[in-house]
Amino acid sequence: MRGAAAALTLAWALALGLAHSLPGKPGEAGPRFHHGAEPQLNDTELASRCADEGGFDAVTLDEHGVMLFFRGDRVWKGFHGPAQLINSTWPEIQGPVDAALRIHQKASPDVHDSIYLFQGARVWAYAGGRLRPGYPRLIGEEFKGVPGDLDSAVECHPEECTAESLLFFKGGDVFSYDLALGVLKRRAWPLLGGCSAAVRWLERYYCFRRVSFRRFQPATGLVPPGYPRDARDYFMRCPGRGHGHHARRNTSAMPLWDPCSGLAFQAFTADDANRTYAFRGGLYFRLDSKRDGWHPWPLNHTWRELGGQVDSAFSWDKKLYLIQGSQVYIYRVGQGYALVEGYPRGLQEELGITGADATFTCPHSAELFVITGSSLERVDLRLSPRSARPAGRIPHAQVDSAMCNADGVLLFHGAAVHRYASVAELTASPKPSPPQNVTAGLFGCPH
Repeated sequence: MRGAAAALTLAWALALGLAHSLPGKPGEAGPRFHHGAEPQLNDTELASRCADEGGFDAVTLDEHGVMLFFRGDRVWKGFHGPAQLINSTWPEIQGPVDAALRIHQKASPDVHDSIYLFQGARVWAYAGGRLRPGYPRLIGEEFKGVPGDLDSAVECHPEECTAESLLFFKGGDVFSYDLALGVLKRRAWPLLGGCSAAVRWLERYYCFRRVSFRRFQPATGLVPPGYPRDARDYFMRCPGRGHGHHARRNTSAMPLWDPCSGLAFQAFTADDANRTYAFRGGLYFRLDSKRDGWHPWPLNHTWRELGGQVDSAFSWDKKLYLIQGSQVYIYRVGQGYALVEGYPRGLQEELGITGADATFTCPHSAELFVITGSSLERVDLRLSPRSARPAGRIPHAQVDSAMCNADGVLLFHGAAVHRYASVAELTASPKPSPPQNVTAGLFGCPH
């Protein structure tokens, strides 16, 4: 939204993530992680960044996962360095912009991941940094019925909405535009209110108004408890403020929040929506979001009923199984996660096992594999009641976690991951496969 002031440099510590990681820029070897000292900025920069009247005209991610922050005729790319003129990157448009988004439309590869910049009644679309042919266009022609002079806009993925769509904000009105059908619907979201900027980051949606922000559910507009919050405590590196400020002084907890610390993960799994998770302590990381950066989230941000830590996990039949101690929680996989009625239940009752060091299922298979020490057992999940049968020995005395995907079977122990092409190769191997570094291979960390 025009006229709002923005921050010079920004860092992510959204929700309860006390340490945070940053998306990488093109050409960097994997994502960058930010756990350093307070930035050295001059008084003018600090005043601009941390002023009470701060805010954003627009916020979005680009096709490389770099966060873009727009204010006036300038844009800050990522989290370090000076602002640049908007037209130095997008020469066809002069700032300020009203709204920006990175479109999500996999059915149209030429459109997917394009950056859309909105100004007045027109929209500019860029792919690979170049203006797409035929642009700028009238907003109402590109997205039938959508008004001009928008306050903000954000893309909505089908995992969180009912379809690939866009959300447009103007005053107190919210418009939802279905990209496949070309249908526009007006929403009434009084609890959310207006948004001067909006962004989707790691499946979460944020609405900004000056220096405050709200997290919201994009299908309903509902806002969870605890909002609004001050963006200077979460999005801005203001000296002496924010969760990140305190985290850098909590040296005992920092390794849990840092994916590059080398601490072991208790569980890995991927669900039927291709969401891949790593669990450690009471936190989880998304592994399939590398382009947009990493962030640790508390378990109950996604699975409300969970506390403590996940000991092992697996997926089957559009359900996610999370094991804690002698109990298993089963969640239906959809736009979100819904706990199946009657759970948690005991492992013995549900799976016919008393415990496990690690569990995994392979894609399109109903066989659950259970690792205890060097013993491997299998459970046919199609049967009821279920029971474990011997499946052989593995060449490891102990593992922390396991996962099976299109790359094969992965066994994790400490900072090492061992890969096997199949379960058959795993049980036939006389010794462990060569170890690879977990954080370097899965998180792109330097080592």
